[in-house]
Amino acid sequence: MARLDRLGAAKELAQVGAAIGREFSHALLSAVVSEPERTLASMLDRLIAAGLLFQQGVPPHSSYLFKHALVQDAAYGTLLREPRRALHARVAETLDVQVPEIAENQPELLAHHCTEAGLIEKAARLWGRAGQRSLERSALVEAVAQFTRALHQITSLPASPELRRDEIKFQIALIAPLIHVKGYGAPECKAAMDRARLLIQKAEALGEPPEDPMLLFQVLYGFCVASYVAFDGDMLGEFAVQFLGLAEKQRAPVPLMIGDRVMGAYLTGTGNLKQGQAHYDRAIALYEPS
Repeated sequence: MARLDRLGAAKELAQVGAAIGREFSHALLSAVVSEPERTLASMLDRLIAAGLLFQQGVPPHSSYLFKHALVQDAAYGTLLREPRRALHARVAETLDVQVPEIAENQPELLAHHCTEAGLIEKAARLWGRAGQRSLERSALVEAVAQFTRALHQITSLPASPELRRDEIKFQIALIAPLIHVKGYGAPECKAAMDRARLLIQKAEALGEPPEDPMLLFQVLYGFCVASYVAFDGDMLGEFAVQFLGLAEKQRAPVPLMIGDRVMGAYLTGTGNLKQGQAHYDRAIALYEPS
């Protein structure tokens, strides 16, 4: 802190860098601070000479790294709340405009800055996108954390049809990684599935059925698998009936096939072999490898 305080105007540059992250590029720093290049170079030289930053490469293609995470924390900790929010907003806007691929390839980075800037609705969608990207890469622990953060932020916002759709989508997306991280029978998984079903029912009661008719099937299938793994025949039967009934109502071939398979598993697992075989035969008849 004492070394930062002795740097004068360069201290503000350290604060900007700390808000961007442990490592930051010259181009991004320059765009955020909007200082003349000569002034910026002078302040950076002071930070490097003070041993607070390491430089890699030559400006304007250089990048900078705080010597230690605690140095970054010290610089960041000196920012007052409103200037800090405004700074994160500038960083988010700069990334959005000048590095649009960040939103696609590193949505969690943009989500962090939007969160700190108080741009909660935008941040929630970015956290959801980050969760989906992590899920596609099998980064399951990260996916759980990112979807959870997106959902937490959505609940802090005034309700709207668009946000309700996002909440349903993220809540259902949370189930799969949560099952793999916590286990099929974990109470967190059941709570996530209960919450997803409740959100769908609430949206339908408001005349806002989900855009994707498969979403409810995903939730019911999660309940079926969890019940099967837990050897809970009664619950498996209840959800198998719901799943198959919904599939028959919608006359959707793939859900019908899966519904018959789930019903077959329930019936054979509880000793009704002949009836179970009939459902398995129906599932096989519906199956098309292509």
